[in-house]
Amino acid sequence: MESVNFAGDNPQPRFGHTICVIAPNKIALFGGAVGDTGRYVITGDVYIGDIIQKKWKRVEASGNVPTNRAAHQALAIELNQMIIFGGAVGGGGLADDNLYVFELRDDTGTWVTVPVIGTTPGRRYGHTMVLIKPYLIVFGGNTGQEPVNDVWSFNLEKSPYSWQKLECSSEQPVVRVYHSAALCSTGSANGMMVAFGGRTSDQSALNDTWGLRRHRDGRWDWVRAPYRSQTEQPAQRYQHSTLFLGTLMLVIGGRSNNVGETLPFEIYDTETSDWYKFQPIQRFRHSSWLVEQFLYLHGGFDSDQPNIPTEGILKIDLSKRFAQTPQLLKQMNTIKADQSFTQSFNPKPSQPLAQTQDQFKKTNQPASAQQKIQNQYQQVRVSSATNKNIRLANQALVAMTYGPEEDITNQVKKVPIDKLQDEHKKLGPAFSDPNSQNKSQFLDQLCQPFMQNLLIPKDYAQIPPNSNLLTGIKKEMIIKLCDEVQRILEKEPNLLRLRRPIKIYGNLNGQYLDLMRFFDHFKAPYDNLYNGDIDSQDYLFLGDYVDRGSRSLEIILLLFTLKIKYSDQIHLLRGHHEDPIVNKMFGFADECFIKFAEDIMDPNSIYQRINRVFQYMPLAAVIEDKIFCVHGGIGQTMRTIDEIELIQKPLEIVHDPKTYQQKVALELLWSDPCLQEEELENQPNPERDIFQNKQILRFGTNRINKFLQENSLNMIIRSHEPTMEGFERLNNNVITIFSCPDYGGNQPQCKGSILTISKRGEIIPKVILPAAPIQEQRWMDLEEPIQRKKGFAKYLVIDNNEALIRKRPTTPPRQKRPSSQKQFK
Repeated sequence: MESVNFAGDNPQPRFGHTICVIAPNKIALFGGAVGDTGRYVITGDVYIGDIIQKKWKRVEASGNVPTNRAAHQALAIELNQMIIFGGAVGGGGLADDNLYVFELRDDTGTWVTVPVIGTTPGRRYGHTMVLIKPYLIVFGGNTGQEPVNDVWSFNLEKSPYSWQKLECSSEQPVVRVYHSAALCSTGSANGMMVAFGGRTSDQSALNDTWGLRRHRDGRWDWVRAPYRSQTEQPAQRYQHSTLFLGTLMLVIGGRSNNVGETLPFEIYDTETSDWYKFQPIQRFRHSSWLVEQFLYLHGGFDSDQPNIPTEGILKIDLSKRFAQTPQLLKQMNTIKADQSFTQSFNPKPSQPLAQTQDQFKKTNQPASAQQKIQNQYQQVRVSSATNKNIRLANQALVAMTYGPEEDITNQVKKVPIDKLQDEHKKLGPAFSDPNSQNKSQFLDQLCQPFMQNLLIPKDYAQIPPNSNLLTGIKKEMIIKLCDEVQRILEKEPNLLRLRRPIKIYGNLNGQYLDLMRFFDHFKAPYDNLYNGDIDSQDYLFLGDYVDRGSRSLEIILLLFTLKIKYSDQIHLLRGHHEDPIVNKMFGFADECFIKFAEDIMDPNSIYQRINRVFQYMPLAAVIEDKIFCVHGGIGQTMRTIDEIELIQKPLEIVHDPKTYQQKVALELLWSDPCLQEEELENQPNPERDIFQNKQILRFGTNRINKFLQENSLNMIIRSHEPTMEGFERLNNNVITIFSCPDYGGNQPQCKGSILTISKRGEIIPKVILPAAPIQEQRWMDLEEPIQRKKGFAKYLVIDNNEALIRKRPTTPPRQKRPSSQKQFK
């Protein structure tokens, strides 16, 4: 920690002021109180600080200058622009409830009042304000009568301007003042306003953390952040500050109910739910900001002199603070320079203030003129307004011809949008540079042999029985493929939020030929102009790609390849067979040994590498915020779907769970709905409880209805169980699909199905019948490795319990069995 001395027009020592970064290495200070707590004066001046030159400059501002204030909020909204709201003016009075925009131009400043119609949040102080573009979010504070916990949003891009009070149906934070809030811009909490601490109505300090997020349908809701340790809780505090460094929330300074208590500098990792404590930073009612790995503090009070505001700036190198904490240091090293700026700002310069003022003036025009302008605006944007599901194709069609008479047969191709600008270079004789090996080219070369060998929906019928489709694909290529797909999956949340139109696939279980049949009949996710549809819709796979079937490797390697090529359109959920404890027993380990003669216990084996990728697969998805998709079911533990996003990666499935999140994850992959609509309550599910831990159940109709209602959902789509028709609908709100007909080779009556959800929301099943008998060995003989154990025990060791489980019959198809109730007695 070091003091930084600035030259120029140094502001007086103060507290309750704001400082925000309005440009790279440029800060803006506004307001606050100067003097000690007994004889302070409220100010309204603006200072601009240059971090590089270490110099302050007091700015004379013109326009609609706001009244002097402290305990207000300010934040940057564009380059060299900040907006302020609320605060106290001294003597028990509160500042007005207007929004003021300040713009810096050529060392001069101008203030503009934002014209607002309708109800406002009202006057308040000690609140927070965060920008979740394009929404300003104001939360809590004190109205002069009492602390509150209301939330208000203000759309900066929608004229006429108005405040909207957010009505959140979820559990909400208690009332509070002098709390903190900041925007997280990466990881599982990406796009969330995260609030921490504060002081509630009985004057006690708080230590809870909450996230506020907007759904695509316009709903906002709160979710309480979990703390991994119940013993190591963060300190209760208020009048502190928080900032985000990547996924890390920095909690700085503040004070508690205990006079003179020294509060640690604390870090909350939103990815792992862990808290870290460091040497205290003794400040409260201060301002703070980040530039790269450096934390800066200005003003406020030091706990050693709690009545006299400090002067000067403190600078803290967080890389040194985190030096003894590898988990935090690793995150630090991944954050690029000036990320705090690039995440918060639009890179384009702000519009001239004259335009801003003109825009605000238009809002105050008479209704007829204003309506005319609004109509013109709507005419321009009518296409966007009426087509909310517009999709931009990821590729363009290109015809390579040199004259009007030239035959273009076989010269039309698809080119990725991001490569289109280089396509003109190919018109010359030396259009390609063989030495150019950028990332995109590397991925294309990596995927090409997998696509060529495995994506053959028109040629699958010609595959010789039991032939090896992985000929020519080396182990090193598979490892590289796993490396690349894991990088993509690591960045995905455990709960995906998807859009229509979309195709949904259920269990595949190593039935590669059936997957090709689906691709042949109902189009495939590739670039073929006549049989591909990846440009027009997404694909969602519900898990269980491996085990029991004889071509699990072909399926998982093809899906990994498609995920790399179309990462935003191919979505791979985890099933209960994407678990080494399970797939060692049910065929995937056998297949890896047979096809690559490898020791599956070797951490560098293909088997182990693929299973490590499985640990990063998401667990569930929500389509248009209304349809919940998962491999197994909702179990009995999970309350809200937002809890899924709090489960950390990499995830190992624990079959005898000890924690709440372990229980939720297990139930998402293993639970089933009841077999009959009349079964209202949850039931044991001994057919599924292969480890006899009594953790697996069937959830009843009451649980389904309550879950859907509390999460504002309409339907659940899941897989995990064979069905007679390939799909089954229960209670009109649960659909089971199974894309693997004749599961296990002993259910010839069972069809296979996928679902398509159109842009308008129609759900249509697509069904295939079991394939005609062929000489292909489609299913693994799980008894065979036991008989041959002595021959390769070094590679595939199976203990007695595993041997017994391997003999279990396949999951029976869903049907309303009269004896189903007897099984639970």
